[in-house]
Amino acid sequence: MSDTPPPAISIRDLRKTYAGSKGEPGKEALKGVSFDVPQGGVFGLLGPNGAGKSTLINILAGLVTKSGGEASIWGFDIDTQTRNAKRSIGIVPQEIVFDPFFTPYEVLENQAGFYGVPKAERRSEELLEAVRLSDKRDAYARTLSGGMKRRLLIAKAMVHSPPILVLDEPTAGVDVELRRQLWELVTELNEQGVTIVLTTHYLEEAEQLCDRIAIINHGELIANKPTQEMIGMAREKIVRVSVDKDLGGPVMEEGFVKADVLEPRTLEITYNRDRMSAGQVLAKVQQHGYTIEDVTTREADLEDVFIQLTRAG
Repeated sequence: MSDTPPPAISIRDLRKTYAGSKGEPGKEALKGVSFDVPQGGVFGLLGPNGAGKSTLINILAGLVTKSGGEASIWGFDIDTQTRNAKRSIGIVPQEIVFDPFFTPYEVLENQAGFYGVPKAERRSEELLEAVRLSDKRDAYARTLSGGMKRRLLIAKAMVHSPPILVLDEPTAGVDVELRRQLWELVTELNEQGVTIVLTTHYLEEAEQLCDRIAIINHGELIANKPTQEMIGMAREKIVRVSVDKDLGGPVMEEGFVKADVLEPRTLEITYNRDRMSAGQVLAKVQQHGYTIEDVTTREADLEDVFIQLTRAG
């Protein structure tokens, strides 16, 4: 018997084609995607705009009907055990939508009522405390700042105590300080045992927060690995070289992926580490008649991997 707990979310051959208009062919948003989200972690779902991330999340949320395949949330099939599946997940949408005439406390109470949470079991005060909005308990939602509204959305998604929380681009368009606060909140929830699924455009965010990352491109899954393993996939390395005289132009050699002149005497070379070493790169530069005065190297990060994978796709 394996001790691995069952996945928080299981997706098999998930497909979605949106109907075309007036004889146009439909748009295939998901082309048979399969993956599992392990319990208890922070799982990143990345991809360029229009890759299919939001479609996938909207299917899990019950807002979009899939065209084919299967999905289960906390072991509940989204088609045959819809109610239990919905109770097992909280979704924080990209768009900030509230009734402007309700207070944060009322927003949470109404949402709890919507999920059939008995009055005695509601956690509205506790959730306001958790998202640091207790002092705004009785303010109209329309008077809250954008950042407060984001935090209220997270509390709203947690009223029925779901074991899984999905955050769809939660930090799009928010300032650095607010982003940091949101990440503290997400990390705290995860430490309390909530499985987090995160879609984001900010790759440094995914690199810091997620222990596993899946990348979708053109409706297909192109990678799904632990974050550190994913970063290890980057085959390209970057070396920046300062030389003793002005460069007559880029020094391009076979084995270099690209070479850019950044300043008259500074060259940045991207090379494939499977094909050559940094020492060989420097030797090639010297063959062009330059003396090397300074060298810095940069390790690949998630952004490099993301660009390589989506470019290939």
